[in-house]
Amino acid sequence: MESLFVSTGVVALAEIGDKTQLLAFLLAARFKKPVPIVLGIAAATILNHALAGLLGAWIADAIGPDMLRWILAASFLGMAAWTLVPDEIGEDEARVARRLGVFGATFVAFFVAETGDKTQLATVALAAHYAEAALVVAGTTLGMLVADVPAVFAGGRLAARIPMKLVHGIAAAIFAALGVATLAGADRLF
Repeated sequence: MESLFVSTGVVALAEIGDKTQLLAFLLAARFKKPVPIVLGIAAATILNHALAGLLGAWIADAIGPDMLRWILAASFLGMAAWTLVPDEIGEDEARVARRLGVFGATFVAFFVAETGDKTQLATVALAAHYAEAALVVAGTTLGMLVADVPAVFAGGRLAARIPMKLVHGIAAAIFAALGVATLAGADRLF
């Protein structure tokens, strides 16, 4: 259960102010249909993070424990630094959202935006760290929804009230703590 809780918390914090959360705001403002947007976010995240979880599990099996520890520590520390860099939504994601229906636009735009994103890479790293890829994927997906569903329903009002620098700082500190704990050889982080 630890993998579920850590994955949920880390990704929920990392997602605040992330480009996919900005995409959720954009889609909510454009379409004003929250249910298909939330369903599209959920479906895209499940697929994207399931693939990331499988990759993480494969990496854990393919690489020896000592090398894996160094790679994971570097990944967590890199994500800590990356979390401090503000995200912006790209024109490609916005264009995709305009061409398809609400669910389809959300699904495609979220899947594309999440590919290579820090939350997807966190899913790979967490799935490699824990031997419970399914719980990690469930947790990272839940974390995405915890951050993005309020963005869909509350839109711009919510974004203006969230201290983004503080949230990003907390998420970066958690990623850094995961990296340090991994370097220290912690089998379980908390």
